[in-house]
Amino acid sequence: MTSPTQTPLALDDIRVLDLAGEPGMYCAKLLADLGADVIKVEPPGGEPARRIGPFYHDEVDHNKSLYFFALNSNKRGMTLDIATADGQALFKRLVAKADVLVETFPPGYLDSIDLGYETLSRIKPDIIHCSITGFGQWGPHSHYQAPDIVAVAMSGVMYLAGFPGEAPIRPYGNQAYYCASIQAASGILAALLHRDRSGQGQQVEVSMQEALSINQETAMQYWDIRKEVRKRIGNERRMPGIGVYECQDGHVMLMIGVPGFGAPLPALIQWMGEKGVAQELVTEEWQEVFKQIDMRLVAQLFFGADEELKRTWMARFAHIDVLVEEFVAKHTKQELYEQGQARDLLVAPVSSPKDVVDNPQLNYRRWFATVEHPELTAGIKYPGPPYRLAETPWRIRRRPPLIGEHNQEVYCGELGLSQEQLASLSAAGVV
Repeated sequence: MTSPTQTPLALDDIRVLDLAGEPGMYCAKLLADLGADVIKVEPPGGEPARRIGPFYHDEVDHNKSLYFFALNSNKRGMTLDIATADGQALFKRLVAKADVLVETFPPGYLDSIDLGYETLSRIKPDIIHCSITGFGQWGPHSHYQAPDIVAVAMSGVMYLAGFPGEAPIRPYGNQAYYCASIQAASGILAALLHRDRSGQGQQVEVSMQEALSINQETAMQYWDIRKEVRKRIGNERRMPGIGVYECQDGHVMLMIGVPGFGAPLPALIQWMGEKGVAQELVTEEWQEVFKQIDMRLVAQLFFGADEELKRTWMARFAHIDVLVEEFVAKHTKQELYEQGQARDLLVAPVSSPKDVVDNPQLNYRRWFATVEHPELTAGIKYPGPPYRLAETPWRIRRRPPLIGEHNQEVYCGELGLSQEQLASLSAAGVV
């Protein structure tokens, strides 16, 4: 809760019980970052994600997983084995004081141990129970195992990832987990709004497959407009000045020559001419060629032009592209970015992790947050907010919890257990 002297946070009157594994940890973090009191309920010994690296200073330790750190700041932590009768009784007492439950168990598991929505809603009628699974709570695939790679494959996202003529590849990072968590957090916020208006709680159900199914970039438009299934293109460049190019210290992304987006291709050619690498592209003959590049031509080339027209223009594009490659290769990412932006050309550096940490814009806005970890005698730099709220600002209030760090605080301070009872439960492996 916010003290009278603190700036209020958007969800500082909400308590969340976080039983989520990897697919839902980011959902609970989004709520925690908005001010909710999120209690991470882990099995005795800790959440399995604590065993995922990289680790702080490469020291393999359940309390030093940087992966776990990134997804669990702003949360309190306690341990509880909900598969035991004592654990179930204690969890029901926790639910009585909570607003939201986030979990990622297989469909039917919580019902099987008498902790499903029907049971919990009798304890707390306005509870919001959010489940995140691979394929949802019902249907022929509902009990299929679904790590990230399965969800990105069966949602269709993987079909677009990779290179022409090669097998699809898994997109980097746990895209299914993050997308499902974002949709789950949105659903929970909508359910909280409904609860505040009506007093009614409800279930929020998220399927990773469904959450990812709309993330097809322009695949849907390809079918709507062309009745064509979009294919993997990798780094294929169909037009010069559009795509990823290698430069002196990495890569840049160019989006030059798309009519209506920034300065046109001749502006890039002029820049190349000033550097002495445009060759014959600065001649009047080629300037006339550039004048013909518009949306109508692009539509003809890629949406049904005759083969002779395609061959003529693809040969021209290939020649231009070689010279663009040579020009870009002579400069650094920052030079291309700054000078390109000054010319109204859409040029963006492809940032490495170090580039992001050193980014002047992010640092000027103080986007990163350094969080003290007393147990490590160090501060760790965390990513900043995905949005900024003027009246109820996002902020990191606490580092991720150690295993069972807040057991005494919750069990004794909030549920009224004695030290002897807590010690007995610990010895029995319940907490």
